[in-house]
Amino acid sequence: MRAALCGVLLMMGVVGPAATQAAAQASSATNTSNADRLALQQADASFRAGYAAMQAGKLDEARQDFADAVRFAPQIPEAHVALGAILAQLGRPEEAIPELELALKLKPADAATEANLAAAHEAVGRSFASAGKLAEAEAQFRSAIGVVPDVAPDPQGVDSIVAQQAALRDELGSLLAQEKRWDEAESAFRDALRLMPEGAGSVAPHMHLGVVLTEQKQYPAALAELKKAVDLASGNALAQFELGRGLAAAGKDDEAVPHLEEALKLNPELPGAALELAMAKQRLGQQQESIPLFEKAVEREPHNPQALTNLGLALTETGKAKDGVPYLRRALVETPNDPVVHEDLGVAELQQSHFDEAIAQFEQARELDSANPQLHYDLGLAYKLKDRMDDAVQELTKSASLDPTLPDPPYTLGILYMQLGRLADSATQLKTALALRPANGDGWATLGSVLKQLERPDEAEAALKQAIALLPGQPGPHITLAAVLAEEGRRQEAADERKVAAGLSRTAVNRQRATLSTNAGNQLLQRGEIADAVSQYLDAIAADPSYAEAHVQLGIAYARQGRAQDAAAEQQKAKALGDQKQ
Repeated sequence: MRAALCGVLLMMGVVGPAATQAAAQASSATNTSNADRLALQQADASFRAGYAAMQAGKLDEARQDFADAVRFAPQIPEAHVALGAILAQLGRPEEAIPELELALKLKPADAATEANLAAAHEAVGRSFASAGKLAEAEAQFRSAIGVVPDVAPDPQGVDSIVAQQAALRDELGSLLAQEKRWDEAESAFRDALRLMPEGAGSVAPHMHLGVVLTEQKQYPAALAELKKAVDLASGNALAQFELGRGLAAAGKDDEAVPHLEEALKLNPELPGAALELAMAKQRLGQQQESIPLFEKAVEREPHNPQALTNLGLALTETGKAKDGVPYLRRALVETPNDPVVHEDLGVAELQQSHFDEAIAQFEQARELDSANPQLHYDLGLAYKLKDRMDDAVQELTKSASLDPTLPDPPYTLGILYMQLGRLADSATQLKTALALRPANGDGWATLGSVLKQLERPDEAEAALKQAIALLPGQPGPHITLAAVLAEEGRRQEAADERKVAAGLSRTAVNRQRATLSTNAGNQLLQRGEIADAVSQYLDAIAADPSYAEAHVQLGIAYARQGRAQDAAAEQQKAKALGDQKQ
């Protein structure tokens, strides 16, 4: 379980009604002055507001409220516990530790405080010291559970003793989760739910149980618990967030996105929500939509290597490698030995044709993860582009041996061998690649050309016909096939193939002309030069009447001229062309 999840579990169990009750009791004490009593009342109000904000997932708002509670009543340990727990959850464990240590001075040997303090120490890398604190806290929780009678819940309401028992078990489960003792944590949360009637009070145990089951990869059971939490409190940002995260972990990104979006809508500052949503969108191929979310995550956590790396990757995959490089270099500062970051940086450099820089990054990644076939492939490709052919062959061969199911290494090897004049080796590699990816039309065309040069006409003809079936609009395979047929004396068939190729070439040239004219018309339309734009669109249609985009844009231009009937006619033509493609 990631530290952020543990923080949620601990915080939700520790900062609760018992703490607000402590503040209220202090404010009603008889031996306080009016000024002190007013301060305590203000602290109580701030504490309650903070607890409500926390339950809604508005952690920064809760932090401010708990800070006010500490300011009004610095002598109440629960206020310091609450502030410390929130600071830890917000990724600020260094600030949390002094608050929690002060709470322990005010209330020594408090299990809840020691659990949160141990978690904060764990977050800043003091795991050995934390282990002892966690063990002590666990012992105290178990002792407390033994002291409070285990009575049955009142069906008409929640008995205070039952509520206390349920809260203790929830807190114990949170602590066990911090120690990654998943089975015991699960049992504690189930005990809490057994004692707590279904309702608003059971939101946290359902959510905590769902998180623990997610960590155990028990996804159907986990999602059932997380959905119960959302059903009970659909306006709870944290519940929506955890359900979204659980769905993403189960590989259901399309279902996760609405819940993560709802969490951010309910609380735009919810820690981790922007990053989780960005990664889900990235996995769905929505790279452009993920970028502003990654940027928000980086703004909130400028040293988060996961956010930095994924932002750099998203920018690279949308053709903005130059913008992505600085984020990837920042990620390397945080995790210098992460091969994934080195690989992503190498890809970004490669996209900019910075071959030496790309090779340096891929070589470092390979040293860190020598068994990764993709790293050997990336390095081999970079070597090839740098004309280091022997090195390229070595790396591509290694990649293929590590994972024989990857089609790219043998395909690239086939191209490389062809360029080196090793035609027999090229044919062997291309056949291997095409067996793994038979829909690669360019691969079949290349294989056909290689087989022609090897004077294996029957095989060449078969490969080229496969290419033509996959690439019906490309003239190249027809031209090569015509040459093969001519060499076999099949002159009429060769002439027919050349005729088809010539027609396709004319079509390609016409489409290029239509595209250029349409783009020119678009620029004129943007400048308000509508008549000139119409002329360009008409030229485009004259070059290629089947180019739907030209009809669409001409319709828009006609509409701006007030020629509604002509505009409708062009839009109808565009629709008909689109329907034909389908």
